[in-house]
Formats: sequence, structure tokens, C-alpha cells
Amino acid sequence: MARGTLRIYLGAAPGVGKTYAMLSEAHRRVERGTDCVVALVEHHRRPRTEVMLHGLEQVPRREIEYRGGTFTEMDVDAVLRRAPAVALVDELAHTNVPGSRHAKRWQDVEELLAAGIDVISTVNIQHLESLGDVVESITGVRQRETVPDEVVRRADQIELVDMSPQALRRRMAHGNIYKPDKVDAALSNYFRPGNLTALRELALLWVADRVDAYLTEYRSEHRVSAIWGSRERIVVGLTGGLEGRTLLRRAARLAEKGAGGEVMAVYISRSDGLTSASPKELALQRTLVEDLGGTFHHVVGDDIPAALLDFARGVNATQIVLGVSRRRSWQYVFGPGVGATVARESGPDLDVHLITHAEAGKGRGLPVARGARLGRSRVIGGWLVGVLGPLLLTWLLNSAAPDVGLANDMLLFLSLTVAAALLGGLLPALASAVVGSLLLNWFFTPPVHTLTIADPQNIVAIVVFVGVAVAVASVVDLAARRTHQAARLRAESEILSFLAGNVLRGETGLEDLLERVRETFGMESAALLERTGENAPWTCAGSVGTRPATTPDDADVDVPVGDHMALSLRGRVLPAADRRVLAAFAAQAAVVLDRQRLKGEADRAEELAEGNRIRTALLAAVSHDLRTPLAGIKAAVTSLRSDDVEWSEEDEAELLEAIEEGADRLDQLVGNLLDMSRLQTGTVTPVLRETDLDEVVPMALGGVPEDSVELDIPETLPMVHVDRGLLERAVANVVENAVNHSPPGEKALVSASALGDRVELRVVDRGPGVPDEAKERIFEPFQRYGDSPRGVGIGLGLAVARGFIEAVRGTVHAEDTPGGGLTMVLSVPMAAERLDQPALPATAGP
Repeated sequence: MARGTLRIYLGAAPGVGKTYAMLSEAHRRVERGTDCVVALVEHHRRPRTEVMLHGLEQVPRREIEYRGGTFTEMDVDAVLRRAPAVALVDELAHTNVPGSRHAKRWQDVEELLAAGIDVISTVNIQHLESLGDVVESITGVRQRETVPDEVVRRADQIELVDMSPQALRRRMAHGNIYKPDKVDAALSNYFRPGNLTALRELALLWVADRVDAYLTEYRSEHRVSAIWGSRERIVVGLTGGLEGRTLLRRAARLAEKGAGGEVMAVYISRSDGLTSASPKELALQRTLVEDLGGTFHHVVGDDIPAALLDFARGVNATQIVLGVSRRRSWQYVFGPGVGATVARESGPDLDVHLITHAEAGKGRGLPVARGARLGRSRVIGGWLVGVLGPLLLTWLLNSAAPDVGLANDMLLFLSLTVAAALLGGLLPALASAVVGSLLLNWFFTPPVHTLTIADPQNIVAIVVFVGVAVAVASVVDLAARRTHQAARLRAESEILSFLAGNVLRGETGLEDLLERVRETFGMESAALLERTGENAPWTCAGSVGTRPATTPDDADVDVPVGDHMALSLRGRVLPAADRRVLAAFAAQAAVVLDRQRLKGEADRAEELAEGNRIRTALLAAVSHDLRTPLAGIKAAVTSLRSDDVEWSEEDEAELLEAIEEGADRLDQLVGNLLDMSRLQTGTVTPVLRETDLDEVVPMALGGVPEDSVELDIPETLPMVHVDRGLLERAVANVVENAVNHSPPGEKALVSASALGDRVELRVVDRGPGVPDEAKERIFEPFQRYGDSPRGVGIGLGLAVARGFIEAVRGTVHAEDTPGGGLTMVLSVPMAAERLDQPALPATAGP
């Protein structure tokens, strides 16, 4: 079942008339005979909108009980049972009452589209997810109901419903939007001229970007000119903080400034697996970037700015979006920060945007994780406190307070040992305990300046001191190692969650998975190798990066998968702790490879099924369509040879004419079958040369009655670069199709015009036309639309025409004829010498 089409009326602000425009379109379609129903329309008691509902069939709403009240929502099941051609669904961003089938109305619309129902809907510009922050800053109102931008971008048609701020405020003042008691408050708050002007600009810019995208697609399909510059790739650096949502929405708006922009969010974690990010916040930001049409990446790197720049250059990014640092002013003494470093080292090819946000300058609200290796600066500090601290303390006690007592001296030395343990871990604390005990013995335990201890109580005190120092150091070191293990397990669980989600749902291909492996472990290349037996050579099933390994022996890291497959990485040797996660990646890579091969087999099976379908259709054609002219020829010949009847000259001429027409028809049918066979086997070899259309088109009209076609081929039309024979056959088939479907007495029109570096030939008929969903299907082999009589052909004419046109680097597609009918547009390349001259203005037929 073909998917339905989605048309959206996009409003610049509430009250501009998008629901009224939607209902007007519904009345127009009903008058044309389209089966159109109102699935859900909110008229908000606006008289003019309510009147537009008259004459339209409305599907009863579903009543839902919630918190003691009764609410109504669209009854999706009722609409599916009714199965109209077109359904009207108002307010696409609406949140459904709990208890509904889906949480959001746009999800209801997706279900209707999947069922083949065309949907016409409405949404305001302020409800787009990426514009939430901007609309709030303009109007002071946070929109709680939003719709992902991708849902609106996927619409087949988007029509802007616009109105000047002054006109909209007049409508408000006249009571056409809100009740009179709410008008003054609305005009002085949300509907201020400045707000409406800003919202209007947002809507115009958003729709202009969509127009650019459609125009680029059209120019590419019709080869009007060269493709425009490469699209913007925007990398968003995430820290896991709350500001990430603001950065993602701002990046999405930047990407929309140019057609085809791409947003890639990247979170960089350190190689020890520790992170200060909130897993819950990162999960929310991953969902947000996917809703905005972007991708999420997790990269490992100890140097955050360098890792971010390497990632950006690796994906050919053009812009980097970062948030203003959350550091407080005094924290800048430790360095310039990630944003300043990236901006300084980005070079001329990368633009860096530093975005302000509500969390700027408030400090890092998340706890800072401690590494398993406490860092060089902390270790050095621990050794200084543990070794130099006791010496300095000894000097201070001897010079300033020589008589504080041995117990106090030992407590002071113990505090230095604890400080060394907290800073540098076990070894600096042990060193502090040893140095401190020796200094206590030498300077403060009688007899002084010797290592002899006279009082047994002092011996016990020093032993206790050393024991406490060692115990404290051990506890601190154990806590650091446990923290490292817990954080590493959390990082591993995030990776395994990715595998269980994306890969097992079939959302990741083999190359994507290998790229994720390479990014996660910071490797140069990753390859999945396999072989058929123990002594068979290794072959590469898939690889990413530079210089992928060709055998497991060539790799820095290899993980076997079964007996005859291995995941091989190049770049550096990974620690043993990383191999557990790498083994999970390897196992899933094998699963993905098997899935791809099964899909390939399924595709081949589908091709065989398609071949069987064509053979069945061919048998049907031979059994009826080919036998029909043969039967006519046989009957005429039998009549002429009959000795029982004396035929007049007129009768004989009529029978001979019937034989000639049947033979011509049979020759055409067989010719189309042979042409289709040539196209499917790839044996069509065009001979391209410069040709005038006014020489080819008249020759193609030999198979239709003389007075059935009107020609309009300007003499000034440039020459085309085509195969004359193939173009003639294609035009003949298209013209014959137009003549067969034209009403009696109506001529088909064949006109030509120049457009850029192409020449378009338009074949126009005034027949019944073809709906949009069938415009591509009519070009498939053995397809005849509607109630075409069996005698007019076997459904190969248009399929052969498209094959021949594409063989000469042209295109053919169907359009609606204004006023009714179908127009076939054949576009072929212009001859080379005309391309060097200034472009001629387009010459269109009447």
C-alpha cells in the first residue's frame, strides 16, 4: 500500500487563517469528487471557520475520561475504518489526552499516512521544536506543545499562511480570533506588533529554506545547472550539561540556513572511562538531536579540544557550536578552557560559534570525576606534601613551638600523611609516614638526635602513627580504584546499550558500526575480516579508516568472532580492559554482516518474484493482446479465401485494410516487447549525435491519425544531443498514449521549449488524467491505468519510452494538464556548441 501524502498549512501566528485555508481546500477537493472527511478540526467558536465545516463529512470524535472530566480526541480507528482519500487533521503539534493511542497528534497522522490516507494538517511556526528557545525569547511564552522539525520537513507540500501584523491585530480587535474579554490582554502581550513581526520573519525564513531545498532538488533532477556548494556540517560539542539542549536547537537553526545542512552532536569522554556528564541528560540530548534530524556520536579522547577538532575535520565539518564556559572567573587561572582553545586552534576552515546560555559562569553543577590515575599535578602535589611537608613542619616546630608535646607533634605529622594520601594516593602517603616517623624519632622522641627510643610508650605511639598513616592511604587508594571501576562499567554499559538498541533493531549498517568502533577506541582503521576455512585466505567484509588491516596479523588489535571471522583494528594497542567491550562490538558486527547478506538474498528473491510477475503479465499479453490482431488477420484472410461468397472490390479493400491494420498493430506490440527485453538485458547502446527536434518529432507521428496531433516546434529551438532512433521511438510511444486517451475531437499538443542546458518536449492531452499516486506507476512494464480497453496495448509503451529517454541521458515524467488531462514532459540535453553561447530565453508553446 502506497504511503499517503501530507500537506501542511504553516501559520506565522495564531489566527492568520490556516484552519480556514485548510477547510477551503477541502471544499475544493469535494467539488472535484474527492472523498474528503474532517477527522478533527478545532474551530474555537470562530463563526467564519465554523461555517466552513458545513457540507463536509465529520468523523465522530472519541471521548476519553481523565481526572473526572470528559475530553474528546481524534478517533484514529474510526478514520481508518472510514478509509477516506483525504483526512483533515487540525493542530499537528497537539498533545493528546492520556489514554489515547499516541502521546502526540502528529503520531496519529503518521499512522493515517502509513495506511495510505492523504492528510491535510495545520501547525504554527512557534510549535517547531528547533524554534522553541527563539519564540520564548521573543514572546516570553514557552511553547509546551511542539512537533519535531523533521515531521514538518517530510511533508509533501508546505503552504505558508501569512498576514501582516496590522491586519492580524485588526482581526483580533474585531473579535474574529478570541472572545471580547480576552482581546485587550492578547493585544498587549502576545499579539504586540514586534512579536508578530518577529514570528512572521521566522516563518518566512523557514519556508524560504524549504523552497531552496525544493529548488535544488528540481535543478538536480532536470540538470538545469551545476549542483550548488557543499552543505553545511555543524558539529555541536556536548558536555552533558543542561546547556546542551540550547546548543542543539541553535545548531539546527544554523543548519537550516542552507539547504541540506547536517547537525552532528559529539560527546567526548576520557580514555579512562570516567565522565562528569549526567547519563540521563545525555540520553535526553541524544533523543533531541535525533528529533532535529541530526546524529549523536560518542568519542574517546583525553585532550578534549584536540579530540573535538580531530572529529570535526574527520567529518569535513564547516562549523563548530560550543557553549560559553560554565567556569567561574577564578577558575580561568587553570587554563583558557575548551571553547577558547578550540577557537584558537580551529584554523581558517572551521567557524567556531560560542553560544551564551543560562548556565554560563555558574560553575559546573555536576560532580567532577576522579581518575584512577590521579593526574600528574596531584601526584606531584602528594609527593611534595608527603616528603617536604614533614621537613617544613619539623623546622617550624623546632623554631616556633618546641614544647607542644609528642602527642601533638604526632597529630600534626599524621595530618600531613592524610593530606598526602588525599592528593597523591598510596605511595606519597607511605613516604610521608616513613619520613614523618624518622623525624619524630630523631627530633622529638627522647633521647633526641638519635634513633634510640628510651620510653616504651613512645615506641607504641610511633607504631600507631605508622599504622594509621598506612591505613588512611590504603583507604584513599581503594576508593579511587573503586570509583574508576564504577565509572568504567558505566561507560561500558552506555556502549552496550547502544548496541542493544540501534544494532539489534537493524538501524546500523556494517560500515556505520565499524566507524563507531573506530571513533569509540580512537583507532586509525577498523575492518571485519573473514575466511571460508582454516587455510583459506582472509577477505575484507567491510572496513573504515585509512590502511585497514588485510589479515589479523597485520592489526594492532584483533578480536576473533567464531572460527573464521575477526575484527581487526589499527592505530594503537588497547588495554586488556577494553577487549570486553570490543568483543561485544565484534559479535554485533558479525550479526550486522549476516543481516546485510540476508537482506541481499531477500532483494534477489524479490527480483525473481518481479521477473515471475513480468513473465505472467507477458503470458497474459500474448494470450489476449497479441492474439487479438492475429484473430482479425485470420478472419479477414479466411473471408477472402472463401469460395462461397463473391466479394465486391470495396469489401475486398476493407478486408485488406483490416489485415494491414492488424499486421501493423502486431508489429508494434512485438516491437515493444523486443524493446523492453533490450532494456532489461542492458543491450541498448545509444549513438549520440546532434539532432534537430523538428526532424525527429514529425517522423514519430507516423503511427497516429494525421489530424490527431497539433505540433508547435519553434524553428529557433537549439539542437539536442541524442540518439535519433531511440528518441523517435520514445516520442512515438508517448504521443500514441496521448492520442489514445484524448477525448473524441480533441487534438494532442506536442510543443518544445529551451530551459537552461536542456530542451523540453511536452506532450499534452485533455483526457481523464492520472492521480498523483499513479504518475510513477504508469511507467512500469505491463501497467495500464484505469479502464483503458484491452485493445490499446499491453502496457509497455511508456515503460519503453522512459527506458530510451534515460538511455540518452534524458528524463520523462508526468504532470497534470491545467484544466484537466495529462502532460508528459521529455527533457533531453542540449547540443554542446549551444552550451558555450549565452542562454536563450525559454520558448514555450501556446
